[in-house]
Amino acid sequence: MHTQQSPSPSADRRLSVLARHLEPSSSTAVEGHSNHTIVGAPTSGYDGKQSVFSHIVRAPEDPILGVTVAYNKDTSPVKLNLGVGAYRTEEGKPLVLNVVRKAEQLLVNDRSRIKEYLPIVGLADFNKLSAKLILGADSPAIQENRVTTVQCLSGTGSLRVGGEFLAQHYHQRTIYIPQPTWGNHPKIFTLAGLSVKSYRYYDPATRGLHFQEYRRKNRNNAGQNEAVLLKGQRIEARNLSKRGCVTIKIIEMKRGAA
Repeated sequence: MHTQQSPSPSADRRLSVLARHLEPSSSTAVEGHSNHTIVGAPTSGYDGKQSVFSHIVRAPEDPILGVTVAYNKDTSPVKLNLGVGAYRTEEGKPLVLNVVRKAEQLLVNDRSRIKEYLPIVGLADFNKLSAKLILGADSPAIQENRVTTVQCLSGTGSLRVGGEFLAQHYHQRTIYIPQPTWGNHPKIFTLAGLSVKSYRYYDPATRGLHFQEYRRKNRNNAGQNEAVLLKGQRIEARNLSKRGCVTIKIIEMKRGAA
């Protein structure tokens, strides 16, 4: 018969002391250490008390994500979400393609998979196959070993990691980002320590890529060794030119896309 052991008196005492110290109004000193106190500071307001972060000014609503916020608040039965672009069902819900569901099921049923920590640059096979998928298996850049792929957490996290890496280790501290782009992109690179400039990639007349401007910017930067951010959400740093142009390649890989 299995019996559960009761906590020891010393364990009970330690837990009680810790609980008292974490009370916001507590100023009880740790036993034997009268000069040291641990006082809990609430990170969110409750019982009329202010948060330690109450002085922070709330940032304005993101103009793109704000559309989804407005959509969720709208009570119209015929509303459409024109915010973040994604495949959607007739009911307006995110559409998950059958191939994605099948791939997820394969992963779930694969008993040989383990939950070990990945290397610092991510899953090697994923990185290698992603580059081939994006650039083509016969890409000269891949064949000449001019492509480096690093797996990061989310588009925003990737940008921050890439920005800080360039700021610390690359001799050019200027990065060109597309205009328009996500509202947080300029701040991410500025806080990372880079000087941010922009180039035009969207042509409102065609509602597509402004190819001439896009090509001109990349061609001009190739001789200046400046960094260029391409539109998207997944990051790679790659050398597009033998003259040293560093491009932060962001490839958009949305959930639900094949």
